[in-house]
Amino acid sequence: MSLWLKAAQEKQGLIIAHRGARSLAPENTLTAAELAFGLGAHGWELDIRITADGVPVVIHDAFLRRTSDVEEHFPQDYPWETDRYDYETLQGLDFGSWFKETDPFGRIKAGEVSPAQLGAHRGCPIPTLDQALELTRSWDRLVNLEIKDLTGREGDASVAEKTVAAVARTGARERVLISSFNRDYLDRIRFLDPDLPLGLLQDRYRPDPLNLIRRSPARFFHPRIDSITPEQLRELNRAGVPALVWTVNDPAQARELMGAGAAGVITDFPQLFKGIEL
Repeated sequence: MSLWLKAAQEKQGLIIAHRGARSLAPENTLTAAELAFGLGAHGWELDIRITADGVPVVIHDAFLRRTSDVEEHFPQDYPWETDRYDYETLQGLDFGSWFKETDPFGRIKAGEVSPAQLGAHRGCPIPTLDQALELTRSWDRLVNLEIKDLTGREGDASVAEKTVAAVARTGARERVLISSFNRDYLDRIRFLDPDLPLGLLQDRYRPDPLNLIRRSPARFFHPRIDSITPEQLRELNRAGVPALVWTVNDPAQARELMGAGAAGVITDFPQLFKGIEL
């Protein structure tokens, strides 16, 4: 049985680290995932894109500049589109040092990230999807794979199939939930593996989310926090649809959402939830 469905049925109050513990470490890296797991998160959410040579990798942005040193290596390649580079080239980039340089959540300034941790971030590589799945399995945790919408890009034709193949290859199937804004990907995955749990993402208010789910292959619903009402969460819960709300960085707000029926929250700050009963 899927561990996601089991956890939702048991109403465990899932805490899922958004791109890993991204407030304390470079997002979408194995370092960020391990830190989140060590803080007690039930799992992590990550993003999938496809390299120019067809390798599924873990990165959020369509462009490399924000989270790597690509500009230093290839100044002529503006705007540094992620899927224009092969995996070997991406392996030569530093996906960690930017975190110290930008301190995106102010946690370095607040003294929550040690000099030793910052030193370890330097040179962080981009993970393959296989590596991320293997790490998740080794920690006995859950993972939410968000497939980015690659419409119009070369990876669009293969990303669903390559994601399912990686899940099977790594033996992580029972730990995996796959989500996307792109319903075509969800349909393709349902055809390939009818029992893999799927999540439909929502980033704007809709008057009838339950109807959206019923017309999709998804069993989970992933609404942005400002796109869902407590009454809608209660309705989804009554219908047996687990909702994971993103991005929730306040434990008190998480309690309210779970009280209204949410199965869990996706957060940038798993450290704030350590040891807290929700």
